[in-house]
Amino acid sequence: MTVKRRTLRWLCALIFVGELTLAGSLSAQAMRGTIRKQSFGKTNSGEQIDLYSLSNQKGMEVAITNFGATIVTLRVPDRAGKAADVVLGFDTLEGYETGKSYFGATVGRYANRIGGGTFSIDGKTYTLPKNNGNNTLHGGIVGFNKKVWKVREVPAKDGESLELSYLSSDGEEGFPGNLSVKVVFTVPSDRNELKIDYSATTDKDTVLNLSNHSYFNLAGEGNGDILDHVMRLHAKQFTPVDKTLIPTGELRDVTGTPMDFNAAIPIGKRISDNYEQLVFGKGYDHNWVLARSGGGNGLTLAAEASDPKSGRTLAVLTTEPGVQFYSGNFLDGSAKGKGGKAYGQRAAFCLETQHFPDSPNHPNFPSTLLKPGAVFQSETVFRFSTK
Repeated sequence: MTVKRRTLRWLCALIFVGELTLAGSLSAQAMRGTIRKQSFGKTNSGEQIDLYSLSNQKGMEVAITNFGATIVTLRVPDRAGKAADVVLGFDTLEGYETGKSYFGATVGRYANRIGGGTFSIDGKTYTLPKNNGNNTLHGGIVGFNKKVWKVREVPAKDGESLELSYLSSDGEEGFPGNLSVKVVFTVPSDRNELKIDYSATTDKDTVLNLSNHSYFNLAGEGNGDILDHVMRLHAKQFTPVDKTLIPTGELRDVTGTPMDFNAAIPIGKRISDNYEQLVFGKGYDHNWVLARSGGGNGLTLAAEASDPKSGRTLAVLTTEPGVQFYSGNFLDGSAKGKGGKAYGQRAAFCLETQHFPDSPNHPNFPSTLLKPGAVFQSETVFRFSTK
C-alpha cells in the first residue's frame, strides 16, 4: 500500500471516529437537555426577572421564575401522550406581582398560618404583620413569594437542576435571624418527576416552614373544576381548626369523618357535608398528619390524585410530617389566569407538604425551631404518570 493510500485511510478513520464522538456528545446533550432562559419582564422596581425551562425526554416540561421561586408552568402528558399544563398561573410577571393566591410560589418564612400573628422563643415574643384576619399567612405581607431570588444551574446526576437562593434579613416580616434559603428544582431525564430540595441556615433562633404552593388541575389548568378528581391521603389523623382556620392543637382521627381519604375517593363526594371543619374552610383547607412506617423522617408517600378523564395521576412524596390539602375554595373567578381564563372556585387543588400550621404556638406539634449551626433540609417529589 502506498503512503498516500495509508494516509487517506487514516484520515477517513479519524473523521469517522470524530463523527461518532460528536454524535455521542450530541446524543448525551439531548438526553441531559438544556435549561433554557428567557426574559419574563421587570418588576415595578426595575429588577430583571427571568423564566427557566427544564425538560426531559418523557414529555415533561417545567418553567420556573426567579420571582418568588415560582413554578409557572408544568406540562405532562395524558394517557394518549398529549401534554398539557396542569398548574394554575399567569402569562406575565404582572400577574404574580399583584396576585394574592400564591400560584406556584415558594412560600415562607412560615408556610400556612401563625395564630394571632405572634409566637415566642425562649420567652421573647415576636409580632408579625397580620394578612389573614387576625393571623399571619405564608410569611406575612411580603413573603418569599414576592421576593427576587438568585439563580444558578447546578450539576444533576440524572437530569436538569436549578438552584434558587434568597437571604431573608433579620427582622424581615417580624421574623428573627438572617436566614439563608436554597431551593433546588430537579427534573430527572428518565421519569416525569419534579423534585424540590429545600435547605436553610440561620444566625439566630428562628422558626421556619417552607412549601410550594402549586395549584393542580390534572385535566389541564382552566379546564373545569377538580371535584371529579380522585384523592387519597396517607394519613390517619388531621389537625382540626377553629373558625379562623388556626389549629386547636388536637390530633383528630379521620375515621368516620369526611376527612378520611385513606381509600381513594372523589374530592367532591363529601365536600359539601354539614361537617363543622368543612364549614369553617368552605371545603378542604386542612393539615393531615402523615402516616410513617417505623416513625422515620425519610421520603414517604403523602398523597395520590388522579383525573379519570385524562388519566393523569400525581403522587406526592415528602420528608415533611404533614400535607395541607386545599380544594381551592377561595378562588372566585377574579384571578384571570393563563390565556385570560377565570379561575373559579375549586378550579384546582393544592397539596402543600409542610410542618403543621401554627406549630410555634403548639408544643405538641413537630418543632419548626431552627437554631444557628443547624441545617434545615426537606425534600418533596411531585411524580406524574398515567392510567
